[in-house]
Amino acid sequence: MSQSLFLITLVIDDYDRAKAFYCDALSFECLQDEVQPEGKRWVVVKPRGASGAAFLLAQAANERQKAVVGNQTGGRVGFFLSTDDFARDHAAMTRAGIRFLEAPRHEVYGTVAVFSDPYGNTFDLIQHATATAP
Repeated sequence: MSQSLFLITLVIDDYDRAKAFYCDALSFECLQDEVQPEGKRWVVVKPRGASGAAFLLAQAANERQKAVVGNQTGGRVGFFLSTDDFARDHAAMTRAGIRFLEAPRHEVYGTVAVFSDPYGNTFDLIQHATATAP
């Protein structure tokens, strides 16, 4: 049997705002943006050329969902973006206005810095010490 994660729901406040951040600032590609019943959309984005999981951007539909926007992992870093060139991507992301919460640091597993999306969800940008993604 072969299994893999292919979609991760990310609860957001507005489809267009989230799509602009992920596709414009982070340079993710939009795989799908289709209108669904009841005003919903099926919006799927992922890092360009990546073979791993993608985000399903899901606009909060009720108060319970609105309460988790930006804090889906209880304040922990919830998402990990692997790169083959930390300096290149860190510089490009900084120019695009992405907010890093710390200076780049070197750990035994590689070079890393935490950044956040407009909602407060946190990500590690990581270049693995071996320079190859897992």
